[in-house]
Amino acid sequence: MTKSLVIVESPAKAKTIKKFLGRNYVVKASIGHIIDLPKSKLGVDIDNNFEPDYITIRGKGPVLKEIRQEAKKAKNILLATDPDREGEAISWHLANALNIDEKTACRIEFNEITKNAIKNAIKKPRVIDKALVDAQQARRVLDRLVGYKISPLLWRNIRKGLSAGRVQSVATKIIKDREEEIQNFKPEEYWSLRLDLQNKNGETFEAKFFSDENGNKDLKNSEEINRILDKIKGKTLSVSSVKEGEKKRNPYMPFITSTLQQEASNKLGYSTKKTMSIAQQLYEGIDIEKEGTVGLITYMRTDSTRISKEAIDSTNEYISEAFGKEYLNKAEEKKSEKKDIQDAHEAIRPTDIDRTPSKIKSSLTKDQFNLYKLIWERLVASQMAPAVFVTLTIELEVEQIQFRASGSRLKFDGFLKVYSFATTSEDTYLPIIKEGEKVKVIKEDPKQHFTQPPARYTEASLVKTMEELGIGRPSTYSPTITTILSRGYVEKEGRYLKPTELGTIVTDILVNYFSEVLEVHFTAELEKSLDKIEDGNQDWKILIKNFYDSFGKMLEIAEKDMEEIDLVEESDEECKKCGKTMLIKHGRYGKFLACSGYPECTYTEPFVNKIGIKCPACDEGEVIERRSKKGRLFYGCSSFPKCRFVSWYRPIEKKCPRCNQLMVHKKNKKSEKIECSNKDCGYQEKIEN
Repeated sequence: MTKSLVIVESPAKAKTIKKFLGRNYVVKASIGHIIDLPKSKLGVDIDNNFEPDYITIRGKGPVLKEIRQEAKKAKNILLATDPDREGEAISWHLANALNIDEKTACRIEFNEITKNAIKNAIKKPRVIDKALVDAQQARRVLDRLVGYKISPLLWRNIRKGLSAGRVQSVATKIIKDREEEIQNFKPEEYWSLRLDLQNKNGETFEAKFFSDENGNKDLKNSEEINRILDKIKGKTLSVSSVKEGEKKRNPYMPFITSTLQQEASNKLGYSTKKTMSIAQQLYEGIDIEKEGTVGLITYMRTDSTRISKEAIDSTNEYISEAFGKEYLNKAEEKKSEKKDIQDAHEAIRPTDIDRTPSKIKSSLTKDQFNLYKLIWERLVASQMAPAVFVTLTIELEVEQIQFRASGSRLKFDGFLKVYSFATTSEDTYLPIIKEGEKVKVIKEDPKQHFTQPPARYTEASLVKTMEELGIGRPSTYSPTITTILSRGYVEKEGRYLKPTELGTIVTDILVNYFSEVLEVHFTAELEKSLDKIEDGNQDWKILIKNFYDSFGKMLEIAEKDMEEIDLVEESDEECKKCGKTMLIKHGRYGKFLACSGYPECTYTEPFVNKIGIKCPACDEGEVIERRSKKGRLFYGCSSFPKCRFVSWYRPIEKKCPRCNQLMVHKKNKKSEKIECSNKDCGYQEKIEN
């Protein structure tokens, strides 16, 4: 018994840590949870104060056996699972399985996998934090009760394979509610008025309508626009005010889990699942040329924007040497307003600021490099001075009607020097002009607009909303989105999340019978209660009992009153095998067509959405909606693979007036247009909103 046993969660983490600890330590991986609630039954004894029935996870027996064998030979055992609720629970289950006394200081934790962090953690073992474990148990049991009690009702009344979840169902409802907002939205007309102006020196600039003679700032219809145009027609504008100023743009805070997921989605196009997978790799360790395996970032599941003093000092030193002392942020360190337990952690940051993205690029995959660059730049930028802009505002007047021209130029780039992912606008220059000066109108540009419905959620905006509403925690955002997509309750249309017909039906049923469980405020309050358990200020079984008192009553009503819903509908297709009518059914992966002659005829085929346009590349097929392996919507021929026609944009019936080719509809945040599918033609028509 000369060696110590260190138990972590993943083989990658074990490999990195082993390198730092040397020959006197054996490092083994549990490969996640080893003990959990059984899959085959509820696993919670409701009549015995909600006692969980934990078992060794199927397939994990050999892993546990190997760990037990190593434990018998070890002089001491250190549990080094992740520094959060799940990690604490894994350590607790391992301690029980290995018969480690609860009072034994066997738990070590670290926020980064570096030599110093591991060595320091080894010197400071602590006892397992039972309050942290109880918070995890409470979440696990709550989720199990909701999932395993509601899902059978959905199986019985809709179809097998459906599921409900405490957080996933609320997330689906948020997406469904937004879709209803969009469908019920009634656009309102409004107008804008832009003037191209020229001063006495012949310099031109642009001004926009600000207010009329009565102080009204809105132009609601063409009558109001025409009245303004009539009043200013043929007249010069007088400069009533010229104001110069400075505007600061403060650096972004360091990343927490939610902001990393949002920025990676918006700037890199990564899903939350992909972001967390890559971040896990960077945290657990990458083989770096001339260094070996090393953890590149701190722990990636955190609510805290706090940065350690050592990290701040090294970052400030880097900024001074690389850019100059004028780029250091002189302001006091910003404090997070969150009083969350997760603040015991740090923000997500590089483990070594001198390990710049360019230095280690050759050792990283493209995706690893992109995410590491994002994290590295964000940390450096967070400690830099604000960017400073010089602003100029010119107010102009004619017949008591106000117009305004605004310009700005970058005076000092500050944090923008390093944060290449920041959204910046180009400098807008205005000519030198004085109060009282007259300018003439060169061109009037009135435009009609209509208010737009709220945008569908993207993964990034859904994470932001969930965070703002207090639903879920850093470790749950990504799994929640992954679940609702895999269950077929939500689908992606481009980057946007849209409820499926199945998701809408299931959500409506759940709202009808379990409205309290799907209520955002109720879910957020549950999250706060879990934090209180983690603080040691609430008993976890009392929380479960209080929840189940009301949930049980809802269950009784649902079991008695919930009616069966037939999701099957007839199609206009005939079975290619027996000629009977094909039925549209809902499966786990969406709609499909099945023969009405089942079980005698078992023929099925994918359900396709036809858009009512003949394929332009062949005489047989029609254009249908299809999805790529990554879920992106595109358009192809129904005769595929015989015909290989494909378009990322929705074709329309109108033919190009220039070359008679197919026209397609294109839409993004800034514009909407139809254009010719023939790239050599280039014909397009802008659609005004």
